Amino acid sequence: MLTNRQKKLVVNAFKVHDTDTGSTSVQVAILSKQITELTGHLKKNPKDNHSRRGLLQMVGKRRRLLGYLSKTNPKAYNSVSKKLDL
Repeated sequence: MLTNRQKKLVVNAFKVHDTDTGSTSVQVAILSKQITELTGHLKKNPKDNHSRRGLLQMVGKRRRLLGYLSKTNPKAYNSVSKKLDL
C-alpha cells in the first residue's frame, strides 16, 4: 500500500496541470508503483493468493488504461511508457 507521501510524489511527477489527481497518466503511474510494491511482497510470500489476485486485477486495469491512453493521446502514452519503462 502506498503512503500519502509516496502517492503525492508520483502525482507530482505525472500531473498534467496543477490540480490534476485523476488523469489517465497519473492513474497509470500510481498503479505501476502499487504493482511494483505488491510484486516485492509476493516474492517474500509466494502462497499469498489473495494478494496475487489483487495484483492481477491491477495489471489488467493498468493495461486497459494504457490502451485508452494510446487511443486518445499517443504523445502522453509514449511519455508515460518511457518514464515508467513499460
